[in-house]
Amino acid sequence: QVQLKESGGGSVQAGGSLRLSCAVSEYIGSSNCMVWFRQAPGKGREGVVSIDTIGGNTYYADSVKGRFTISQDNTENTVYLQMDSLKPEDTAVYYCAASVLPIWRCAVVTDITLGDMHYWGQGTQVTVSS
Repeated sequence: QVQLKESGGGSVQAGGSLRLSCAVSEYIGSSNCMVWFRQAPGKGREGVVSIDTIGGNTYYADSVKGRFTISQDNTENTVYLQMDSLKPEDTAVYYCAASVLPIWRCAVVTDITLGDMHYWGQGTQVTVSS
């Protein structure tokens, strides 16, 4: 059973930055697709960023492109989400999730469903004030 644990959430003013971490209990490459989802109050959970952990390719939803950056550290078995130029609409609980998916599925992050993901973290709150 793969375990994921997020950290790094918090409160920040608009325009600020946060870095989220997702520690994975085993070798990152065992799940070839890792995704950061978020769930805003009263809304469904949506995929915003994904990474092909084998090839290193990254994929972003339009809403965060140019502001968020996903990366991985294979020595630490950790995936990071650097969030810059934060906006109030980025306020949400952020979850990391892992799965084995065809790369063409991993690449369309906004189409990845909750059922596609095998493992989930518990989530970390990000609050952006105006």
